[in-house]
Amino acid sequence: MQLPDMHAAEPIPDAARTEIERLLRSGDLFRYTAEHDSPVSLLEAEFAEMMGSRFALAVSSCSAALFLSLRALGLSAGARVLIPGFTFAAVPSAVVHAGCVPVLCEVGEDYRISMNDFAHRLKGGIDAVVVSHMRGHTSDMDAIMALCSEADVPVIEDAAHSLGTVWRGRKIGTIGKLGCFSFQSYKMVNAGEGGILITDDADLVARAIIMSGAYEHNWKKHPVLHEAFARWQNQLPLYNLRLSNMSAALIRPQLDALPRRVTDGRRNHDYVAARLNAARYFDVPDPLPGEERAPDSIQFNILELETDQIAAFAALADRKGVKVQVFGQSKDNARAFWNWQFIENLPDLPATRDMLMRACDVRLPVRLTYPELDAVTQVLMDAMKEVTAPDSVAVA
Repeated sequence: MQLPDMHAAEPIPDAARTEIERLLRSGDLFRYTAEHDSPVSLLEAEFAEMMGSRFALAVSSCSAALFLSLRALGLSAGARVLIPGFTFAAVPSAVVHAGCVPVLCEVGEDYRISMNDFAHRLKGGIDAVVVSHMRGHTSDMDAIMALCSEADVPVIEDAAHSLGTVWRGRKIGTIGKLGCFSFQSYKMVNAGEGGILITDDADLVARAIIMSGAYEHNWKKHPVLHEAFARWQNQLPLYNLRLSNMSAALIRPQLDALPRRVTDGRRNHDYVAARLNAARYFDVPDPLPGEERAPDSIQFNILELETDQIAAFAALADRKGVKVQVFGQSKDNARAFWNWQFIENLPDLPATRDMLMRACDVRLPVRLTYPELDAVTQVLMDAMKEVTAPDSVAVA
């Protein structure tokens, strides 16, 4: 079967068209023009209800949500923020942008935070934690929350890849003090760009709302305790990180499709994972007990092969039509911590480095059918067979 387009997203639901056409006719793209019920306000209310949170704030990106979350915590300049060594560069960038210092901890072969290293670094003077559920893999949130509660350290969840994931009965993004999500094109809900943060803390969200760009008295259009806003009026800088009504119009009808997308994504991931795990050289880590994932991609480690053979495998799969990203094997990959040269005194994380040199990433859109999944998997297995043939010469 011909390979599918691995980068094409699902169509935007037809239900978005009426609202988009209304916005085009009215030109009403700014979230604060209407007195009430703007598309962005409705999105915030619907998202908060869906997640079971008291408050939501839609902003321009998940990076903006992380930045505002850090600023809303009122951290001092130079505050130390613990993050995993395997995440996207936007996470340490948000920490730096907030005037804080990123502190990196090790990540294991299952792409999750190494709890021993996390506990050790937490004792070294940490002011906040950002837990990145990187590529939708959930770290042990029970252990993390217990350690952070004991140390009185607030936790922000970077759930950019985890909308729809459940950890032991609790929705990811609702476990920490704040949760941040992405609406970028390669996520479960696609607006091209955009993000949202959720919290149950009225004071935190009031601070975030004002700093997001609710100037003068636009904060009155948010359903938050107004005494919380009054406390911060004119006391905080405005960063203008608002979401537009057009983006909200694209997002809102996709929320209804989320349960089906999560189910389809998990089905696709587990189907391909079972085939790869049955073959030599591939290892797809299992979920942790109680973790119900919502994947739209698949990650696997290459076992037994040398670095040049892994590179040759990725290059050959690419030539056959399936893009394989080996996180650590490019000079500019934004997910390889040694490329975050904007961090002063960047540490070495040997366990994370070793994992990243063997960890592969393949997009697996939720819309794919079983025959298409078979075609993708066959390319991966054929490329591996050729690279590991006795007379093979690894050429990337």
